Amino acid sequence: MARILTLTLNPALDLTVRLARLEPGEVNRSETLLTHAAGKGVNVAQVLADLGHQLTVGGFLGADNPQAFDALIARRGFADAFIRVPGETRSNIKIAEQDGRVTDINAPGPQVSEQAQQALLNQLTLIAPGHDAVVVAGSLPRGVSAQWLHHVLVQLKGLGLKVALDTSGEALRAGLRAGPWLVKPNTEELADALDCPTDSLEQQRQAAQRLHAQGVEHVVVSHGADGVNWFSPTLALHATPPKVSVASTVGAGDSLLAGMLHGLLSGEAPEQTLRRATAIAAMAVTQIGFGISDDAQLAHLQSGVDVRPLTEQ
Repeated sequence: MARILTLTLNPALDLTVRLARLEPGEVNRSETLLTHAAGKGVNVAQVLADLGHQLTVGGFLGADNPQAFDALIARRGFADAFIRVPGETRSNIKIAEQDGRVTDINAPGPQVSEQAQQALLNQLTLIAPGHDAVVVAGSLPRGVSAQWLHHVLVQLKGLGLKVALDTSGEALRAGLRAGPWLVKPNTEELADALDCPTDSLEQQRQAAQRLHAQGVEHVVVSHGADGVNWFSPTLALHATPPKVSVASTVGAGDSLLAGMLHGLLSGEAPEQTLRRATAIAAMAVTQIGFGISDDAQLAHLQSGVDVRPLTEQ
C-alpha cells in the first residue's frame, strides 16, 4: 500500500450535537454530544488508514488543547508532522437533526505566525519525499494566505508528490494555479473558483477541460445525494450512490476523496475506483465520525452504486 501525507492547516475539534429537530430561539435538548479530532485532512487520513495505507498527518495544531489529536494519532499509528502553535485548535459545532440536516458553526482557527509557517515548510522538505501522495485539505487559519498555500503546493509538486487538493474560495483559486494532480470541489466551489457556471454537464466538462490545461489530471465534482462526476483527460464517469438513512453529512466529501486516492494509487480500474469511493461516502453519511466501520456494509453499499459514462447522462 501507499505512504500518504495529509496536511490539515486548520484542524478542528468537531462537537456534534444530535437532536430530533433544531428550534431556533428556543431551548433545545440534545440526544447525544460527541467530540472528534477532525479537519478535512485528518478525516481523509482515517479512511485511508482503514484501507490499509501508511499515514503521516501534518499542519498546525494549537498547543493548548492537543489531547484529542494526540490520542487519535497514537491510536491510529499515524506519523505526527503537526507544528504546534500558540493558542487552541478551534472547535466546530455540528448540529445534526433526525432528518439528516446538519447546521455547521465553524470557528476561524488560531493565528499562525510566519515562523510556524516556515517550520512546516522545512518539515515538508525533510519528510515529503518519502511519500507517494499528499492531500492538502480544508480551510486556512488566520495568518496563512492563499498565496502561501500556492507556494506549498508548488513545493510539494517539486518534491515529486502527487498532490490532491480539497478546499474552497480564495484558497482553491490559488491552489488551482499550482496545477495539483487531483481536485475535489462540489458544484458551487468549482463555479466560484473558475468564475463560471457549472450547473450543466457541458459546463462542468468545459470547466474540467480548463483545469486539465492547467495541469490538473483528475477533476472530481461532488453533488451530494445526486452523485459524483469524474473527469480526466481520458474518461468521464458518473456515479449515483444508493439511498441511505442519513445521520450526518459531515465527512462525506473527505471519505469520497480518500476512496478516489485509494483506487488511483492502487491502479484499479476507473469504474471500480469510483464505485468504491462513492460507497465509502455513502457509508460516511450513515454515521457520526470518520472511517470504514463495517466492511460488510461497505460491500453492500458498493453493490448499489451505479457507475456509467457521462455520455449516457
